[in-house]
Amino acid sequence: MKILNLYAGIGGNRQLWGDEHDITAVEYNEDIAAVYKDRFPNDTVIIGDAHEYLLKNYKEFDFIWASPPCQSHSRILNSQYTKHNYNPKYPDMKLWQEIIFLQGHQRDKKWVVENVIPYYQPLIKPSVELLRHLFWSNFNIPYCEFEDKTVIKYVKGNNGLYGVSLSNYAIENKRQILRNMVNPEIGKHILDIAMNKSMLMQGGLFEEL
Repeated sequence: MKILNLYAGIGGNRQLWGDEHDITAVEYNEDIAAVYKDRFPNDTVIIGDAHEYLLKNYKEFDFIWASPPCQSHSRILNSQYTKHNYNPKYPDMKLWQEIIFLQGHQRDKKWVVENVIPYYQPLIKPSVELLRHLFWSNFNIPYCEFEDKTVIKYVKGNNGLYGVSLSNYAIENKRQILRNMVNPEIGKHILDIAMNKSMLMQGGLFEEL
């Protein structure tokens, strides 16, 4: 399967996908892209604008995952508006542009867009909410319980989250980079469903989707 992994970060969502797929990852930050490449040397890593890459290359892929920047939508950041040094920003509308674009132009191949639960009412109804994430997709994603490991007790300095260490990298905001990772089990859950490999318990029996 040809997979496009947009706004790839250091690859939390991709961590349990294995090496059987042809994966192209797009990440704007060169230092973060270098970490991703170290972790997944078989993937094609492109340093550039994921928003533009999607527009120009979406037809080439069987499955698209996009995780646009979440900061401008975040409830946590917006909750700081009473602070003296609070600097408000417009919500980044690229999130909604990509969902609308994929809804209109990627009907025959599967896609998913991930973001945080926003401080406002989502402009487009999500397919499912898993932990602190909303997901929009063109296929059904069943709800499952996952342990939230993004809380501070798991993220201690450079290490401690999903077995990932950034201690050997000279990059800034290491804790935030780790916290931005999508739980790898969620990433696997969604890809398995997209590939019709997920097994759900139905009436005491396992039924393949």
